[in-house]
Amino acid sequence: MRRATPVLCRVLARKGALTEEEYASPLARRACQLRHAAVSTWLNAGVSPQQVAEWAGHSLDVLFKIYAKRLSGQEEIARKRLREAYETG
Repeated sequence: MRRATPVLCRVLARKGALTEEEYASPLARRACQLRHAAVSTWLNAGVSPQQVAEWAGHSLDVLFKIYAKRLSGQEEIARKRLREAYETG
């Protein structure tokens, strides 16, 4: 009898949940890659870190440790938002 390892469990879960085409897709190989892509996209789109942490099931501390590089380089976006807030406010 084979022992159910975490890797085997993930493979079996993906096979049971996805279509054959989805299962064959390189995007479905590792769920953590899809999760990382989603969280990175949310942050790059300007969703607040608090909201992203809630959606991802992270604390802010964990979110900042893992995704800090995704939050850098957004100074121009922040300045634009402030200009818009002052103009409409």
